[in-house]
Amino acid sequence: MTSTLIRGRILSFTRPPTDIGDNGAYVYEEDGALLVENGLIVASGGYDAIRAEVTDDVVEIDHRPHLILPGLIDTHLHFPQMQVIGSYAANLLEWLNTYTFPEECRFVERAHADRIAGHFFDEMVRHGTTTAVAYCSVHKASADAFFTEALRRNMRMVAGKVMMDRNAPQGLLDTPEMGYDETRAVIREWHGKGRNHVAITPRFAITSTPEQMSAAQALALEFPDLHIQTHLSENRDEIDFTCSLYPEATDYTDIYARYGLMGKKTLLGHCIHLSEREMDAMSETGSVAVHCPTSNLFLGSGLFPLRKLMNREKPVRVSLATDIGGGTSYSMLRTLDEAYKIQQLQGERLNPFESFYFMTLGNARALSLEDRIGTLEVGTDADFIVLSMAATSAMALKAEVVRSLADELFLLQTMGDDRAVVETYVAGQAAKTTIGRLASEDGERGNIFLPLSPSRP
Repeated sequence: MTSTLIRGRILSFTRPPTDIGDNGAYVYEEDGALLVENGLIVASGGYDAIRAEVTDDVVEIDHRPHLILPGLIDTHLHFPQMQVIGSYAANLLEWLNTYTFPEECRFVERAHADRIAGHFFDEMVRHGTTTAVAYCSVHKASADAFFTEALRRNMRMVAGKVMMDRNAPQGLLDTPEMGYDETRAVIREWHGKGRNHVAITPRFAITSTPEQMSAAQALALEFPDLHIQTHLSENRDEIDFTCSLYPEATDYTDIYARYGLMGKKTLLGHCIHLSEREMDAMSETGSVAVHCPTSNLFLGSGLFPLRKLMNREKPVRVSLATDIGGGTSYSMLRTLDEAYKIQQLQGERLNPFESFYFMTLGNARALSLEDRIGTLEVGTDADFIVLSMAATSAMALKAEVVRSLADELFLLQTMGDDRAVVETYVAGQAAKTTIGRLASEDGERGNIFLPLSPSRP
């Protein structure tokens, strides 16, 4: 049995920080170590104590003076939208119809889905994201490509084949029966294989008929332990259109409730414009509001009411996500930087310990996976990252005046990106340096700048 001892400054959370001075919310070792065996953390704590208990032949990797944290977790993004990022549009519905839906039509071809899957997982690793919750396209081939790549890389991922049978191009439509049958096939073929988790994924109420929503409900009843993901209240025009399609519902949230899709493993993307009644419904069911700050700003959707949701008498569970490709960065560091600014605009604060809690244990709890990820506790998956606060010349200059852990985290959050990620460990194996080496050897992935086709100006 091969053991690896990873040395560095170690930080992990035990609960949500109440304020910037809440030292009891996290564990920090100035000279710490993780002992990894067979993809799991088997010891975590001070370096001297752990080193004294292992044999001399242990493989030791010294990452000092860098900071070691649990792998970052992204709770909402779209695997088929990598080439949609940065598309110019006025709002959500225009963006979907002009760019996103045409792009997703391409995922009917397995070769294309395979190619994008390779790039997708490269970006996850490069940015320190070891678990993500992804929407595939309506095509089963896209889900097969996604889970094949996740299995190959031994990454813990959550994803689902989108169900949508109206208000989209013909190439993106299934039927209630097809949506049910193909989702069930994806569950049978992929859920629990390796570290894969399948999510039931009706895209949103606009693109699903009542019959398809009933099919999603049937899946939820048949597989009660699976995650459910969809969208809710991102844009006011979207809300109006949705409610016009379901006039019998009290509001947008009530549509999902009527079909039994609300619960502790339900992830509802955006949730910007909720009524008090809707917030109560989310709180009572334990459903999760997923905040996607770069996407909300880019599409002009609105400002997420983080404090209002968390601090009300009936609090709503919250997670943070990139929402690629409405979102504009794969980096959870960049994502939390924008989340900070959104709270500033509402007269609220988001301290750096909260930000890193959300990126790790907070998002793991939102997924009900805190027994496996988001932590550095003994017995959990050895998914962790190494961060450098001096990754760029500008960061290094700022780092000269960093005097506390809070200062360091805030520097990483406000100025960091993939360059701040020194290494990403997946199930105990160094993954970022591996993709860097492969990229230099692989001409297709190594070519960043490609010539334009004469037919495409």
